[in-house]
Amino acid sequence: MDVLPTHHPHDRCGRRQCAALLAGAAALACGASPIHAQKFPAKPIRMIVGYAPGGGSDIMGRLMAQEISVALAQPVVVENRPGAAQNVAAEFVARQPADGYTLFMSSAAHGINVSLYSKISYDPVKDFAPIAVFATSPNLLLVHPSFPAKSVKEFISVARKNPGRLNYSSSGVGSSQHLSGEMLKVMIGVDMTHIPYKGSAPSLAGLASGEVDFAFNNIPSAQPLMTPGRIRALGITSARRSPLLPNLPTMVEGGIPGFVTETWYGLLVPAATPRDVVMLYNDVAVKAVQKPDVRDRLAQMGADPIAESPEFFAKYLAAEIARWAKVIRESKAKAE
Repeated sequence: MDVLPTHHPHDRCGRRQCAALLAGAAALACGASPIHAQKFPAKPIRMIVGYAPGGGSDIMGRLMAQEISVALAQPVVVENRPGAAQNVAAEFVARQPADGYTLFMSSAAHGINVSLYSKISYDPVKDFAPIAVFATSPNLLLVHPSFPAKSVKEFISVARKNPGRLNYSSSGVGSSQHLSGEMLKVMIGVDMTHIPYKGSAPSLAGLASGEVDFAFNNIPSAQPLMTPGRIRALGITSARRSPLLPNLPTMVEGGIPGFVTETWYGLLVPAATPRDVVMLYNDVAVKAVQKPDVRDRLAQMGADPIAESPEFFAKYLAAEIARWAKVIRESKAKAE
């Protein structure tokens, strides 16, 4: 074993310098990464959103970006990369370095696309490390005011008397709104035609103008048209009624047992991102949704906070993939 020389006035390396060198060598020997060698984060962070500005994912992403920025004292730059029901964004994030500086603001489409698209260039599980699913939000079953039904039960009756004649809009292929419609077709045993639009606003405009018979859409997008009576809600897809619309029955209450669909919002990073970085982000997300002002904002959007561990998110995503695979298989839905 080599022995360190004793200190001498003319030595180039004194005890303190040698100790520092040894510490550095030990760190390299243990495989310390640059992330561990310096305080993380040491530079701005990117958050990739798979939809255009103004939609639910974008709103949720910017809310969480602000919380992360404040908590970690670094700017979080939101980048919108819309396309193919967030497949474009997911593929981009999957190919980024696993250094913690690229976040993916994901939604329900992440659990849908693997079954809906015949070919995608990433694995929704293996290519990502889950941080936290932090909020869920239901959709509403909406109809044009002239539609001859004022309840879910009456809607089912009308649909069964008009097989293949009704059409519905959604914010796009692969959205929870699209798959809610496909799930409805399967559960009531009636064929209906999906007409995808490029976003929630155009989808609802199509409903309000009478271009389509019904639609599934979220509360914040629908309420501005519900208030003046341009569209009408028959039911909500959550497991329980919403405090924002306490008089609106759930789809289950309306006569469709087991009809519960919700979109979700969660954060992921590229696979192999260091565990301590994942847990740092998880801690920020969990603490953020416990803040009264954040909970108030989520409530105003009809969303429920649910942030838990990365392991919870992993199990949640696996269940979502299995659930939507069954709906897609039985409805024969596909990406048009």
